[in-house]
Amino acid sequence: MTDSPTLVANLTALLDVETIDTDLYRGARNPGGVGRVFGGQVIGQALQAAQRSIGGDKIAHSLHAYFLRAGDEAHPIVYRVERDFAGRSFANARVIAMQRGQAILNMAASFHLPEEGMHHQDTMPAVPPPDELPSEADLIEAMRERIPERLAPLLSKARPIEFRPASGRHWLDPTPRPPEQASWFRIVGPVGDDMELHRAMLAYASDAMLLGTSMLPHGVNWLMDRMQVASLDHALWLHEPFRVDDWLLYATDSPWAGHARGHNRGRIFTRDGRLVASVAQEGLIRARG
Repeated sequence: MTDSPTLVANLTALLDVETIDTDLYRGARNPGGVGRVFGGQVIGQALQAAQRSIGGDKIAHSLHAYFLRAGDEAHPIVYRVERDFAGRSFANARVIAMQRGQAILNMAASFHLPEEGMHHQDTMPAVPPPDELPSEADLIEAMRERIPERLAPLLSKARPIEFRPASGRHWLDPTPRPPEQASWFRIVGPVGDDMELHRAMLAYASDAMLLGTSMLPHGVNWLMDRMQVASLDHALWLHEPFRVDDWLLYATDSPWAGHARGHNRGRIFTRDGRLVASVAQEGLIRARG
């Protein structure tokens, strides 16, 4: 089992894009990764590339991305940044993620110079605190004898993010449920005080736990062979300061699904109830055969 400091160091290195030239960056491969690149990795690396190009005192407050092609774990990803606007209060950049000469993602990111203003927010859902909940790893261990052999390595893999589901996990139970769920999550060890890295890690984590929400009413999930599942787009709004090495609550719901697509929304809260980020995503949820 990989220890927590190593997992955090690996994620930090994964999101620390290499500068190739002005506004041109290379994202590292995920060590040991096989097959399709996790969408959160591409979003996190793209945000880091945009942050490096914009620089200065403006802080990323939103991003809107489209997944164009599946990324391949066998190759690094190159990010080209176009700085379209730099004003006194806001700046905007476009990022194109490339592999082997083809775009796999395009993203627009907006940056804002912090200022005071009117404030209101949603109330955090009433869920048990993380200290009272079993971890996702504990839940997997409890159902180990029921997990198909082909899925065991995937579900048991050590990850840099710890999840504590507040609404259970339903991988092996196809019973239809309302399209909403919530999970506490945090990076498994200290991250340091680089807030750009905290934002990139939140962008990375925000692609997890989201698309599956739209499948809950239909009694299916991404582990089933007959399901073809992929993120199509991803939007993230960063409202308030946060730390990804403190517990955050990811509350998701799905107001609509149809035509092989599912729409999902997410809200991310701190333990003391501050709404620090909002997420939206549409994904492919196609039942084959």
